[in-house]
Amino acid sequence: MASRRNSVVFEDYFPAMMEKLGTDGFMKELTNGFQLLMDREKNVITFESLKRNSALLGLEGMNDDEIRCMLREGDLDGDGALDEMEFCTLMFRLSPALMNNSKELLEEAIFPSY
Repeated sequence: MASRRNSVVFEDYFPAMMEKLGTDGFMKELTNGFQLLMDREKNVITFESLKRNSALLGLEGMNDDEIRCMLREGDLDGDGALDEMEFCTLMFRLSPALMNNSKELLEEAIFPSY
């Protein structure tokens, strides 16, 4: 990850992780990441838990608005928090390479070559 003038730029390591760990191993790592960031009592990632644990992601410089924006980006059900499925979905959405690969896999499943 690199920072440029008040913006955060993420390097996409997910494709290499997926290749090295395989699908099951990669999903286990996402689960581990979720558990690291979640509120232990609520079993979801909240504003408070993300703010408290943002340094673990190398994001200790994020302000409250940036943290709220991150939560809103992944909050599919509008409850203000991220459950494990929302977190994993967000992680995939943030990886252009994984999104491209998932599109190719879906196309192969829908239109198999004979």
